[in-house]
Amino acid sequence: MEERNVTVPGEGRAGGPRVGLGTIAREWGRIGCIGFGGPPTHIALLRQLCVERREWIAAEEFEDGIAATNLLPGPASTQLAIFSAWWLRGLAGALVGGVFFIVPGLVLILALAALFLAGDPPLWVRGAAAGAGSAVAAVAVQAAWSLVPASWKRAGRARPARIRWMGYALAGGVAAALIGPWLVLVLVAAGLVEVAVRAGAGPGAVRRMRSWPVLAAAPAASSGLLALAWVALKVGALSYGGGFVIIPLMQTDAVDHHHWMSDGQFLNAVALGQITPGPVVQTVAVVGYAATGVGGGLLAAAVAFAPSFLFVVFGGPRFDRLRGNSRVQAFLTGAGPAVIGAIAGSAIPLALALQHAWQFGVLAAAALWLLAARRGVVTALLGAGVLGVIAALIGWPVT
Repeated sequence: MEERNVTVPGEGRAGGPRVGLGTIAREWGRIGCIGFGGPPTHIALLRQLCVERREWIAAEEFEDGIAATNLLPGPASTQLAIFSAWWLRGLAGALVGGVFFIVPGLVLILALAALFLAGDPPLWVRGAAAGAGSAVAAVAVQAAWSLVPASWKRAGRARPARIRWMGYALAGGVAAALIGPWLVLVLVAAGLVEVAVRAGAGPGAVRRMRSWPVLAAAPAASSGLLALAWVALKVGALSYGGGFVIIPLMQTDAVDHHHWMSDGQFLNAVALGQITPGPVVQTVAVVGYAATGVGGGLLAAAVAFAPSFLFVVFGGPRFDRLRGNSRVQAFLTGAGPAVIGAIAGSAIPLALALQHAWQFGVLAAAALWLLAARRGVVTALLGAGVLGVIAALIGWPVT
């Protein structure tokens, strides 16, 4: 067992089976095709493959992989897929596994983007889009609520820690609702405050850690492909705690700053990111498609997922040390509740983007389905889409 914990540069972990790249391509591609339901589904399928069925990775090592990838910004389940493949075949495995995991959902979401963002789509398509978009705000609230128990437990039992937790969450919610593109500054500030409290970080450490998010949070001054790449980079490198935290970042850039799409089209983009197999980050491909067509969608996806590959390939050998770093843990303890607040807060601008009275009824129904009945996101969005088609067919406004 000890040999399995030895890292071999470029080859992943030593002591385990050497899995062929063809096998990785086939199995990770299969998960990419059937991984509807978001990160919980992706993690379950990867565990079933790597731990239970093939026994390539020990159960405790797989759990360590989940914990390690959750320390990183970006889509955690995608990073876990890349990390698992890296574990088996190093750099080549990470590239093959990651690409085959991502591509099926990317192809599907771009095809749907072409249908939903067409210049004159059929009436039923416009209705389905308006209906599914109506439910997105409820999905955001449900996503935030699902993260609360683990984050609350992480804060600890001490009363001051729990008061700080609530303060971080409130700050994140207000920031997501009011200051969109600068949200990341609030997330990082919450993490730094917790570092200062728990680990006694000095002013020099705070200055070193705060410089990069100021630059990254700034809206791009350029236009065209460079602006699109900048937006995608922010999405891929700054999505702490889950894909939904990128929504206010993207909405401000795509709708308000660059005018690539309308509020309604952005809601459709988020809905498509939820109903396709793959991470919510793939929403950026729809934004890219709206900006410059298929080429823009592919560029946005490539830039957004690039940080995940880099984090795993270059950080994989150091994950054990990263997990054991008290300042990293303190930072995540502070940033985590701010992320939860931000995800919940993003529901406000998403709901305000709705244009017709019947859409608020669909939003209420979706909230009951998700939060009271505790049913799945995919069924909520599909059901909302069906209601939208019915609304269109009976003559209610959908555009």
